[in-house]
Amino acid sequence: MKKEKSAYSLSQNLRFMLRYACRYARRVLVLAALLSALQIAANLVQLFIAPEILRRVETAAPLRELLGTIGTFTAALWAISWLTRYVDANTLCGGIEVRSAIVMDINEKACTTSYPNTLDPAVMKLKEKADDATGSNQEATEAIWRTLTSLTTNVGCFVIYLILLKDLDPFLMLVVLATTVLGFFLHRQVQRWRDSRWEQKAKYHKRMNYILNKAHSIELAKDIRIFGLADWIRQIQDSTLTLYSAFIEREHLVDLAVSAADVALSLARNGIAYFYLLRMALGEGLPASQFLLYFGAVSGFTAWVTGILDKCFELHRFSLDIGRVQQYLNLSEPFRFEGGRPIPNAQGWELRLERVTFRYPGAEKDTIRGLDLTIHPGEKLAIVGLNGAGKTTLVKLLCGFYDPTEGRVLLNGIDIREFNRQEYYALFSAVFQEYSLLAVTVAQSVAQQVDGFDRERVADCLDKAGLTKAVGELSMGVDAHVGRQVYLDGVLFSGGQTQRLMLARALYKDGPLLILDEPTAALDPLAENDIYMKYNEMTRGKTSVFISHRLASTRFCDRIVFLRDGMIAEEGTHETLLRQGGGYAELFEVQSRYYREGRDF
Repeated sequence: MKKEKSAYSLSQNLRFMLRYACRYARRVLVLAALLSALQIAANLVQLFIAPEILRRVETAAPLRELLGTIGTFTAALWAISWLTRYVDANTLCGGIEVRSAIVMDINEKACTTSYPNTLDPAVMKLKEKADDATGSNQEATEAIWRTLTSLTTNVGCFVIYLILLKDLDPFLMLVVLATTVLGFFLHRQVQRWRDSRWEQKAKYHKRMNYILNKAHSIELAKDIRIFGLADWIRQIQDSTLTLYSAFIEREHLVDLAVSAADVALSLARNGIAYFYLLRMALGEGLPASQFLLYFGAVSGFTAWVTGILDKCFELHRFSLDIGRVQQYLNLSEPFRFEGGRPIPNAQGWELRLERVTFRYPGAEKDTIRGLDLTIHPGEKLAIVGLNGAGKTTLVKLLCGFYDPTEGRVLLNGIDIREFNRQEYYALFSAVFQEYSLLAVTVAQSVAQQVDGFDRERVADCLDKAGLTKAVGELSMGVDAHVGRQVYLDGVLFSGGQTQRLMLARALYKDGPLLILDEPTAALDPLAENDIYMKYNEMTRGKTSVFISHRLASTRFCDRIVFLRDGMIAEEGTHETLLRQGGGYAELFEVQSRYYREGRDF
């Protein structure tokens, strides 16, 4: 597998984690150092306890002294064990606080990053890896404290054991070191083999989780029953499980072979150590207590060497993960989100597209081509056209979700790229074709706040959107939860009701620029007419843009723009465009014929 390089060095990633620890949970640093010291102390007590007791027996020490030695070591082990558990638990809490702070910053980045980044596959992949690095207690942004603690413990014990074994034959130490390193790198090769197949394993997990989620999905429940999808879902699940089982079986075979090699190396290492120490005991009169101490130290020395190597590689792996987190958090922004020109105070807002061309990344042709359009202050503009004409793309350009490939978008004559984009967004209220609901109450969903909102205003917006009756029939009223992803007793709104809720949300924000992208697509004709009747009230004092496939709705607007192939093909009022007899009139005739009385369907 090709070795992955991080955009950040190990030292940079460690400094990144230290900054978060110092800011959110400084105690994690002190506790990690204390935990390492306690672990070193525990290992030394365990190393010396048996040899010291045996030495007392060898020297025929009084029973009182023997019992005192046992009691002292036992008390030390108990005290160290209790302190270790206490410190470890508090270190864990500190690590969780640090990881949680990073998670919050990742979420903040995801919510505020420039809109094009949210659709960039490379950015989405980076975001996924950042989420993986912060997804649990075992991931890099929390587990690194345990790794650093263990590395410090291993290094400390290695130095102490090396001092204890300094009088032994260097050849024995060389054999111990060689077999330990050989075993370690054998395991590393297996780990690299696993890492090379990690993405394949992750795909199996992703597929199985996807199938499981869809099988339990409330939204898919009707389709599963009507179309008999249960057997089909089960077949997909079975085929994925079969592939995954074969994958795991290969992993187990590799593990078995490595375990056999590991046993052979351990036997060789321990056999040589036994032979050398027995020869010293029989030939040089090495006391049994000293024999036990040396053999325990040799075994421990092996563990510390392995531990140092293992934790160094683990630290490198964690560094890669933390580097991905830094890459995502430090992702460059094509839009301005700091500083910039202040939004001017104005009585009205004019939006103008000046020779605007736009092409989506990777697309072969432009979606918008050389378009000039001015939306005057307080004007109600309708944008219509066939699918693919560029209507929604035009709205995204007006809202500042994309910058033009060529040309400019101007707000009161100023290029919007000069503004802080977040402040520019604050000017807009919008209902988009695609929307999602958080699992909060109806009132919170309308106000977009957890608390401190105006409940009377919420009720007024719901009434304007035509939801008063539906919400009033709920047992909890505006305090009922929406959806059942979190709250099992949440209300499931219909598509039309959800669209009305989104309209109420836009009305509550009360931005001076109103964007309505197919706001009545899920409504029946009567409900749609009700919204149209209130349209003038909704847009009073606002500059508004209205997109609809239903051309009958456009008569409520001051001006209509008919798009074709990313350009303005026709422009005027409803009556003017009908008289012209062009594409708009033709499309209106096709739509209106189906609503005439006596028409056969």
